[in-house]
Formats: sequence, structure tokens, C-alpha cells
Amino acid sequence: MGIRYLGVDLGTRRIGLAISEPNTGVVSPLSVINTRDSLDDNASAILQVAEEYGAGGIVIGLPLNMDGTEGPQARLSKQLAEAIRKACQVRAETSAMAVHLHDERLTSHAADRRLLDHDLTRKKKKARQDAVAAQVLLESFLSCRARAAD
Repeated sequence: MGIRYLGVDLGTRRIGLAISEPNTGVVSPLSVINTRDSLDDNASAILQVAEEYGAGGIVIGLPLNMDGTEGPQARLSKQLAEAIRKACQVRAETSAMAVHLHDERLTSHAADRRLLDHDLTRKKKKARQDAVAAQVLLESFLSCRARAAD
């Protein structure tokens, strides 16, 4: 049986979430949550969703620059990953949950393209974009894992 992953697209105002199906690898956009005041609060909110959906792993987007260097948002993603790992140690039921960072370059652009054909208002597209970006991120992560296993 496969592992269910929760994909996380960390933004400055919103956090997009997506979930994978453990046996099929199908990834669906899940929801968007507003960012909290602290990394620990964001970590707790993400962990709560992961537990609710029975995720065995969390994949956080790592927004690298096009030249592969890290900017401030990439450092923030790394700090969030560490906050989630620490929160897992506190909670006995999630102590074994793996937290991964995955290159998310161009996921927002891919999400925009996926939403182009949908008849949504600008406001609804913006709200949905973060969850779809998390979906693209998680699909990329699972694809890379599958290629590595071959």
C-alpha cells in the first residue's frame, strides 16, 4: 500500500494544499488556508490537515530562483519544514511523518495554465491557484520518486 502525501504551496498570504491517493497516485487540489502569524502556527495548521486526511508524508514546495539559488521564500519553506518536524516530535501519532522539500519552480505558472479554461472570476482563480500549485508540486514530487524507483 502506498503513502498518501499532503502537498504544501507556501505563499505570503495563503497556503495551498493538495492530497494524493495512496494507491493510484492521483493528486487533487484540496484547499487553501490563510497564513498564520507564526511558522509554528502554520506548521500546526498543516499538520492538522495531514492528520485529518491520513497523510504519511508532507511535501513542501521549495521556491528556488531560476539559477537554482535560494531566496528568502526558500529559506522560509525550509523553516516551515523544520517547524513541522518539531511539531511531529511533540505529537506521538505523527512522529513518523516524513517531511520533504521539492523544487517548485514554475508551479504557479502551471497552475495558471490549468485554470485558464475554467470559467472563474479573477478572485476565484486567485483563491484556487494556490491549491492547484500544490497539486502541480505534488505531481512533480511523485513523478520524480517514480522515476528514481525505476
